[in-house]
Amino acid sequence: MAHPTDTEPTLYSRFPLHLTDSLARKKRVFEPIAPPMVGLYACGPTVYGDPHLGHARGALTWDLFFRYLTHLGYKVRYVRNITDVGHLSDDVAGTGEDKVAKKARLERIEPMEVVQLYTNAYHKAMDRLGCLRPSIEPTASGHITEQIAATQILLERGFAYQVNGSVYFDLDKYAADQDYGKLSGKVLEDLVSGSRDTEGLDEKRNPHDFALWKKAAPEHIMRWPSPWGEGFPGWHLECSVMSTKYLGAEFDIHGGGMDLLFPHHEAERAQNFGCMGQHAVRYWVHHNMITLEGQKMAKSKGNFITLDELFTGGHELLEQAYSPMTIRFFNLQAHYRSPVDFSNSGLQAAEKGFKRIMQAWRALETVQPAGKKKRDAELESYLTVDARQQVYTELSDDFNTPKALAVLFEVASRIQDMAAGKTGISAEGLEALKGWLGSILFDVFGLEDERPGAGEHLKRVVDVLIAMRAEARANKDYAASDRIRDQLAEAGVQLLDGPEGTAFRVVD
Repeated sequence: MAHPTDTEPTLYSRFPLHLTDSLARKKRVFEPIAPPMVGLYACGPTVYGDPHLGHARGALTWDLFFRYLTHLGYKVRYVRNITDVGHLSDDVAGTGEDKVAKKARLERIEPMEVVQLYTNAYHKAMDRLGCLRPSIEPTASGHITEQIAATQILLERGFAYQVNGSVYFDLDKYAADQDYGKLSGKVLEDLVSGSRDTEGLDEKRNPHDFALWKKAAPEHIMRWPSPWGEGFPGWHLECSVMSTKYLGAEFDIHGGGMDLLFPHHEAERAQNFGCMGQHAVRYWVHHNMITLEGQKMAKSKGNFITLDELFTGGHELLEQAYSPMTIRFFNLQAHYRSPVDFSNSGLQAAEKGFKRIMQAWRALETVQPAGKKKRDAELESYLTVDARQQVYTELSDDFNTPKALAVLFEVASRIQDMAAGKTGISAEGLEALKGWLGSILFDVFGLEDERPGAGEHLKRVVDVLIAMRAEARANKDYAASDRIRDQLAEAGVQLLDGPEGTAFRVVD
């Protein structure tokens, strides 16, 4: 629910946002390049397996950024890529087998079948978590032409060299002008540390150089023609190309996990400077990892719990099933820059916290305005002014959701007191409280009421209308199809047509 007081253009001026910039290694006041426009790019998934809790951490973090920036009054273009080619098994050395191609070989299916299967699975899981779809979701394979063009520019400017059909970025050339490693705090030699894979080392000028374009071996399925022969793009190049294509040569925020600081984001900075003579990103922002038994949760490590397993309780480490909103609340309880270790006790605490907040929201719906004798002016001031300002202050302080939630828990306690008739506020105060609290809970935090039947009845009704619309379209009755879509939109239900079918979301 949106309210005039929460969407006024001056809201971001009243509560200036501060972000921890990984490059500066400190909090900085957020000053977008062309306010109120904001460009946000986040590294998305490599789609070769089922989405897991680690994927949820990233998606939920950038969803919160997208929601809150929009709520403050900015016009946000949120771009999140899909990696469907070029991500090799050794992230650091940039060698080994393509992760998507390997999955296709093992499953004996086409690589793009793998991509479609797991892209659909990712979307479905993120939809259940309440994540909004990005403004643009480009794929690496859909931008081969642009990656070839960027490689040619780097060759022309002397930042790259071609050997036997592969093209490598020359980090010595870049380091002569720029401080490579400034973002991650690492040095060139760290590129190959920890990797025993020597593929391509004999053709590189230096072992730390990374591939912009790789020559495809005879058995390599995913390949495209290029000026240097058939091959495929490097993993790092895709994000440099897609971020600047859709957000411009300089844009506001580049997000990703801390595991991507090196070498991925370090390489992106180098490529952008080589192509454009300037650095593209104003604020580098990184979320921390969800760990399992002290190690990063990742498909490549084999230590992960899929989101479907969490939703159903179908994993040996799980004591119960956990709802999508419990997982969302679990993430909100930790600052995005803090590591979170998986535990059943942590998820169960999140479940209780989420229920407590939702119970207070429902109780608020039953509260009646207080008469003069029971009206508490101090309480009304706290609930309508002070608490609201505290929440905005905490969220604008580098998205400090744990402290914002602490304020909301206090608000929840005061609401329960009112519901019990112990105290009360005026009718105007109640409307103001409902307005800002609902806006924070549902618009910014993206929470949904999971009471049995709270959303199920709506879903059943909308599913019936979606089926009727599909039948109308099949019968080429486009007038009826459009009428159903438009009338749902008027009622606050937006239909989302996609390759996996039609989904919906409730909008203001």
